[in-house]
Amino acid sequence: MHKQDGPSRHGTRNGIRAALIALLLLLGSAGALIAASNNPKPGITVQVSPASQSVQQGQSASYTVTVTSTGGFSGAVNLATAGLPAGAAAAFTPSSVTLTSGSTATATLNATTSASTPAGTNALTITGTSGKVSGSVDASLTVNYKMSSALSVAATPDSVTVPPGATAVYTLQLARNNFPAAVSFSVQGGLPAGATATFSPSPTTGNSSTLQVATTAASPTGSYNLYLVGTGKDAAGKSQYAYANVQLVLDSTIKQFTLSGNVPGTLSPGTSAALDLQISNPNNKSVSLTNLSVAIAGVTRSADATARNLACTAADFALTQYSGPYPLMAPTGSSSLSGLRLAQSAWPRVGMLDSSRNQDGCKGATLQLTYSGSGQGN
Repeated sequence: MHKQDGPSRHGTRNGIRAALIALLLLLGSAGALIAASNNPKPGITVQVSPASQSVQQGQSASYTVTVTSTGGFSGAVNLATAGLPAGAAAAFTPSSVTLTSGSTATATLNATTSASTPAGTNALTITGTSGKVSGSVDASLTVNYKMSSALSVAATPDSVTVPPGATAVYTLQLARNNFPAAVSFSVQGGLPAGATATFSPSPTTGNSSTLQVATTAASPTGSYNLYLVGTGKDAAGKSQYAYANVQLVLDSTIKQFTLSGNVPGTLSPGTSAALDLQISNPNNKSVSLTNLSVAIAGVTRSADATARNLACTAADFALTQYSGPYPLMAPTGSSSLSGLRLAQSAWPRVGMLDSSRNQDGCKGATLQLTYSGSGQGN
């Protein structure tokens, strides 16, 4: 007699069939995914060189734009740019490029400014488009005031890194060509929130000035491009401009070092004293110091000069800044210029001018000095 299979056997066979069907479907889906990954969508990538350009008002900047086929794309790609400042125009040569699968083509972007184009840094977006396929890349165009040959300015260093709440210091050096007039300085843009910029001196009839950018603890971290402008009027009364660009980097991982020092003893007219700066470095590694500077924050007259109402101000003193080598390596903890074996001739100095006005007013006076500098961890 033939024995019939029970319900449990039928269920087992049906379960096996269902598992096999599910496995086949899963393998089919995986195959589809593999096929899809091996066949990416057609597309294009866009690159630009150089990434940034700097020109004077009325000048042109050229960029090389490279367009590359990806995923087997082929066809004509139209080029365009956005973000140009007012008074500027852009043209591509050629205006479109044709790609075959895996190929690369280049075009030249020529951005032309005018005399009325505002000074400043502009973010450009360069786009290549072919139907629904597109690619883009960012570039930068900095427009500077048009300069004459009568005046130019250079700023050092070109970049300073400090923690928020610290002060960054830059030195500005003027080059004059038959231009004796006073030159005033300003920062036209780029300062982080909460920061203030001070030039000393400004205006100046000399050839140098110091820029101090004081930040706050709340100033956002990041990199900032500062746009510096010097301006003065020539003999004909026409304004002439000089410019410089510097970078300020705020890095919260850096701890602020401190500088201090006092005049040893008191000064008399015609004498000076070297300042042995004291350096306190709270970081657990050495710090490279640059741009050390000293300024007179105040003058306290002697009791006798005060009682006699005799004048004595910061203008009665002269400062000579540190002239030693940079960078100056400050180890962890406390150190000094003498401890770092810097020659005394390189130390900053403060001297009292020898004039009839300050003979008695500045006798026995004490000075309140402030110091600043830039530091970066090593």
